[in-house]
Amino acid sequence: MIEKLNNTDLKIAEKIRGVFQISYKIEAQLLNATDFPPLKRTLKSYIDCENDFYGYLKNNELAAVIEIHHTEKHTLIRSLVVAPSFFRQGIAGKLVQFVFDTYQAQLFLVETGAANGPAISLYKKYGFIEVMEWDTDHGIRKVKYEKKIGN
Repeated sequence: MIEKLNNTDLKIAEKIRGVFQISYKIEAQLLNATDFPPLKRTLKSYIDCENDFYGYLKNNELAAVIEIHHTEKHTLIRSLVVAPSFFRQGIAGKLVQFVFDTYQAQLFLVETGAANGPAISLYKKYGFIEVMEWDTDHGIRKVKYEKKIGN
């Protein structure tokens, strides 16, 4: 079940951050990153964030979270994390499809680490096309994908 999460609520923000932390530890290993900025994100930054957060609940447990930044011009999947105990159950795909079904946009964007094979496979499966690749200040190679609707 997917539901909107009130990230301004301390207890909910703690749960959101918990899923981000355990998921991003795995991603940091995939990317061979020793300095991984998402792991440094503070609880306060989740509470103060104006993006939309949706959670995928399975057996009353927060299994995954997707963070969305929506504007008139585009919808950005800012983050998509799945707790490792829920990997390979199709949850990430359900969240991506939920975004397409929920947000009216002609352009959807997402970025991930270039070495994050599972994320890249997911985004390609849902019709995202690579548009850019670059190196960050933290030594991580990133890739940006977009999906245009209509046009």
